[in-house]
Amino acid sequence: MSDTLIINARLVNEGREFEGDLRIRGDRIAAIGSGLSARDGDTVVDAAGRRLLPGMIDDQVHFREPGMEHKADIATESAAAVAGGLTSFMDMPNTSPPTLNRDALEDKYARAAGRARANHGFYFGASNDNLEDVRGIDPKATPGLKVFMGASTGNMLVDNPDTLDGIFRDTPVPIITHCEDTPMIDAILAEYRAKYGDDIPAQCHPDIRSREACIKSTRLALELARRHDTRLHVLHISTADELALFERGPLVRADGSRKRITAETCIHFLRFDRSDYARLGHQIKCNPAIKDASDRAALLKALAEDVIDVLATDHAPHTWEEKHNPYVRAPSGLPLVQYALTAALECVHEGHFTTAQLVQKFAHAPAQLFDVKERGYLREGHFADLVLVDDTPFTVQRGDVLSKCGWSPFEGTTFRSRIASTWVNGSLAWDGEKLVGPPRGQRLEFNR
Repeated sequence: MSDTLIINARLVNEGREFEGDLRIRGDRIAAIGSGLSARDGDTVVDAAGRRLLPGMIDDQVHFREPGMEHKADIATESAAAVAGGLTSFMDMPNTSPPTLNRDALEDKYARAAGRARANHGFYFGASNDNLEDVRGIDPKATPGLKVFMGASTGNMLVDNPDTLDGIFRDTPVPIITHCEDTPMIDAILAEYRAKYGDDIPAQCHPDIRSREACIKSTRLALELARRHDTRLHVLHISTADELALFERGPLVRADGSRKRITAETCIHFLRFDRSDYARLGHQIKCNPAIKDASDRAALLKALAEDVIDVLATDHAPHTWEEKHNPYVRAPSGLPLVQYALTAALECVHEGHFTTAQLVQKFAHAPAQLFDVKERGYLREGHFADLVLVDDTPFTVQRGDVLSKCGWSPFEGTTFRSRIASTWVNGSLAWDGEKLVGPPRGQRLEFNR
């Protein structure tokens, strides 16, 4: 098998940007250096000074399979992911049936085999009545345990205090949490329904899914984690107020230790704010809600200052028809994987943080947090999951959307960077215009 040699690239990795070449052999990075020579039969890619990044590891997606394949499935959403430079994903357990036991977890891996274009891990889910299953989790089988400490679907809202305490005490893997206080949300929703009926204006969403509901639930999660010294990762931080609850500083400290409690935010909280509901309505309805411009500014600053450790998508597609129901029936969530990296690079163009900082948040940090084996870096011997970025503008068009739902909240947006190529496990998966080859995603392995 011939090698692929990428020459004249600007590599971005581990806090540095430097010019160099990279050789792919099989599914691995064989060499990184300057002046690497092509050999007979090699495929040579001249990066011509473009940035070469490790592929994005998205620690929060909802690919909807099993049970909701009319919205999305592993094949379609992983195709959209690699087109967006996302080479590994971690999928949520609130499917139908939910992923609440070992058999359901392995069923999802079986569904992904041979169909997922990106590498994949699947979260185990917690409920009020599966504590014994949680205690029996194989740490090598899942990135972590998802706990919905706020409104969710089906049997996955964990609101029993004794169960929550047991989960935080006994889980053998990192806990990731959705933090919103359901009773507070329900009470405010009842007030708005009394005023508007079912057709509540979309711009009321951040008042119904309030910042107070986020803060109360996040405080509870942190209290439980500190009580039991649990590895806790709080998902999709949406408010400036919550930032004071988290430790500032690098994820991995100078002595090699890691933060025990970490935070994530999502790309839509960096690109939209309350003013966008008038234009986009339920397209940007999500939980927790997109809030104020001041929150958006604070989250961008928190990423740059290492208060927030991870940037993700919370990709959660619904059909166009579903999203145009009246407020109380319009589901929350939006499709994001295909344009998340280009949207994040827009933040770099705007000066909020550097490309190296962005790579830390979307590639290195997820690999560190979840002990992902040999991915998330440009390192010799690691899997060749790579993204070549071209700083040529493009405008998002509906006809280019690969997610099954067929729409994007970024339609009509012009981004200053595009994904020129994506390699997954050493093979070209996206050439800048179309998908290439069969699905080559592998099951993620965890060094535990």
